[in-house]
Amino acid sequence: MLKDTEKGNLSSSEPSAHSDSASGAVETTFPMASRWNRFIDSFKPFPVAEIDPNLSEVERANIMAAASPLQRSLKSRHIQMISIGGAIGTGLFVGSGSALSSGGPASLLIAYFIVGILIFCTVHALGELAVTFPVSGSFLQYNTRFISPSWGFAMAWNYAMQWIVVMPIELVAASITIQYWNDTISPAAWVAIFYVVIVFINFFGVKGYGEAEFVFSFIKVIAVVGFVLLSVVLVSGGGPKHEVIGARYWHNPGPFNHGFKGLCTVFVTGAFSFSGTELAGLTAAEAADPRKTLPRATKQVFWRITLFYMCSLTMVGFLVAYNDDRLLGASTDAASSPFVIAIKDNGISVLPSIMNVVVLIAVLSVGNSGVYASSRTLASLAQQGFAPKIFGYIDRQGRPLVGTVFTLFFGLLCFLAASPQEADIFAWLMALSGLSSIFTWWSICLCHVRFRKALAVRGRGTDELTFTSAVGVWGSMAGVILNFLVLVSQFWTALYPTGKSPNATAFFQAYLTVPVVIVFYFFHAIWKRKEYVLFIRSKDIDIDTGRRDTDLEVLKAEIAEEKAHLRSKPFYYRVYRFWC
Repeated sequence: MLKDTEKGNLSSSEPSAHSDSASGAVETTFPMASRWNRFIDSFKPFPVAEIDPNLSEVERANIMAAASPLQRSLKSRHIQMISIGGAIGTGLFVGSGSALSSGGPASLLIAYFIVGILIFCTVHALGELAVTFPVSGSFLQYNTRFISPSWGFAMAWNYAMQWIVVMPIELVAASITIQYWNDTISPAAWVAIFYVVIVFINFFGVKGYGEAEFVFSFIKVIAVVGFVLLSVVLVSGGGPKHEVIGARYWHNPGPFNHGFKGLCTVFVTGAFSFSGTELAGLTAAEAADPRKTLPRATKQVFWRITLFYMCSLTMVGFLVAYNDDRLLGASTDAASSPFVIAIKDNGISVLPSIMNVVVLIAVLSVGNSGVYASSRTLASLAQQGFAPKIFGYIDRQGRPLVGTVFTLFFGLLCFLAASPQEADIFAWLMALSGLSSIFTWWSICLCHVRFRKALAVRGRGTDELTFTSAVGVWGSMAGVILNFLVLVSQFWTALYPTGKSPNATAFFQAYLTVPVVIVFYFFHAIWKRKEYVLFIRSKDIDIDTGRRDTDLEVLKAEIAEEKAHLRSKPFYYRVYRFWC
């Protein structure tokens, strides 16, 4: 199926590539040359094999995803920290303020808990798939493999748009965050500084992203843990004012605002807050040892939901009233963050500025993740034939160079921060991808259901899987239903906004993603009408291409040995390994 396009031996100026049989990693060895020449040569394309043109579209996509030359440089500590802190961003630190204002503290906890269940099911489904198939594009490629090429096309472009738009928006948000201290300097100046920082980080490829996110995530995790501990002290009357707050705001103004519709509104904010949780799956192709690192990253989502969201938002509900006017600020304004408001109202003078620094770091972290996710998504699109081939250009350092440059070029929209029309422009950019995460999670759960069905049809079981979802296929079915219900609740609240009359502009700014996805789907269906399939039949699904462990009998023996070893351990250790 592969044709060797490299004729003869590589010349002395060309790199030689070989595979590490233990890790499956492809290493590139450069000949002796000057540092400058090695630097220039690193931007040349990585030598790859040509795919047999006689294969079907799905077969070509599966082989390209498995043979991608992305560098496998992400270590365990990178993926662990990306998993723990990757979803802690402006959605938690700032967006939770608008959610509290819309629904009250009880709605905040209920909605985030239900979305947390959805995320738990989704991440475990993704973990099983990503460990089994650690391929380029990960869940983006799974849609083409397990559902249909047309749905894969729609979902991949939907996801690419989500992250391409994120970078300029987050850079503008960072400039707004700075105004907490100084509002006399033009936002464009700060945007320029942050833009250079993001470019510098991504210049180092996956290593730069991994190290930056390790530091960013570590700071965010420490900040959330510190806030929870501080909140317990403040609620108990241990703050500078020595005032016992207790459950005061649960009694006045009360636990709910706007009733059931307020709860439905919070669902959407909760989903936005958890966006980016799936990034650990996108790193599968660049993980040094996905079989060991991804399962641990997947299991840690339970602790992320419990500690970083449920605990911190419980304390926010105790410390800030939902009718506080400051919560109604801009969605990127740190002054409207309930975390900052809670600390400031209790007479602590220095900590609000420290928390604002954390908000700034969270914003830059999301912008950095936007470049990583969109560049890898564009490369996956090109590999599947869904985008121009140039986007599949991966250099000798494993960087998807054209995708990165394209994303950074689009990021120049951040300089609209100096334009009076900036708010309207970015509102519509956000509308293009406002519900992208919901569609992504829904597709991941459905892919998992289809994968298990394909295994069953062939008479094969989960004994050949290194890692299996803790909630199984039933959890993925629940994820499909919950994601659908979130879409329904968003349709209702978009059509009839809380406290407002129906408005076409407001509706499309909240629900534009749905018609965009439909347009993408039918565009591909018409474009590939001769190859179009509504659903790939279970018996035709490829469940072998892309596996790093190709000898299933040896793999089964290793898995059985690992399980037997775990059973020999004490009960407390087995419980620990189940959750961690």
